[in-house]
Amino acid sequence: MTRGNRILLSCIYWAFVLYVFVPLMLMILMGFKDSKFIGFPIKSWTLDWYLGVFADAEVVSTLTYSVVIAVLSTLISVVVGTWIAVLLEGRKFLGRAAIFGLTILPALVPGIISAIAFRIYARLLGIEPGMGAIIWAHAVHNVPFVALVVMARLSTLPKSQIEAARDLGADPIIAFLRITFPYLIPAILGASIFCLLLSFDDFVRSFFLGGYEPTLPVLIFAKLRSGMSPEINAIATVALVLTAAIGIWAERFTRRTNKDTNP
Repeated sequence: MTRGNRILLSCIYWAFVLYVFVPLMLMILMGFKDSKFIGFPIKSWTLDWYLGVFADAEVVSTLTYSVVIAVLSTLISVVVGTWIAVLLEGRKFLGRAAIFGLTILPALVPGIISAIAFRIYARLLGIEPGMGAIIWAHAVHNVPFVALVVMARLSTLPKSQIEAARDLGADPIIAFLRITFPYLIPAILGASIFCLLLSFDDFVRSFFLGGYEPTLPVLIFAKLRSGMSPEINAIATVALVLTAAIGIWAERFTRRTNKDTNP
């Protein structure tokens, strides 16, 4: 690679970094503005908006509600997605392509169309809008991501380890629990964090299937209808810091687990 190409790639990279991070930094800074209106210059600074986020019972309750939905939907999607991945990976049987296609389909359908379809189907099944309906929709949407990540990890599992376990008398369940499952832990953890963040950030399905208690993205949207304010910036910043902390922890834990399983 020539020096000119390296400089060009470096410029593109830093331009992308600025494009992503400058708006985030501006959002965070606006949460410190001692005014009810968004805009520059910031003449005086305050922590009141950020302290108000944790003092506001509605925001704390909504944040907890969103976390519970994200955790429960993630657990369901991980169990179902891992089961489908184990069923499909390395096996050939009639209907495999159809099962794989149906598994991936929820990730390909546009969010608004998916939300409308879930709302119609929920009404047909008699499922009332609320936590249960949101968890169901989020779990179905997240299953494809779990299945793909786990299948990619399974494809690298040495078959000799499974065969050795079977030769030593282990049945399929014991072989899975002692050989396959520990090997899949990094992939399952990575998929879990990804699904957790997807569910926490999901607005469209939460909006269409939610009841009287909103999730955090829906609450932010409702507050936006009355105009931008530093309060919204503070709420969004808290959510950003929370998700970033979870993502960084998961990335480091996954690296450590990968080293342990692949010495």
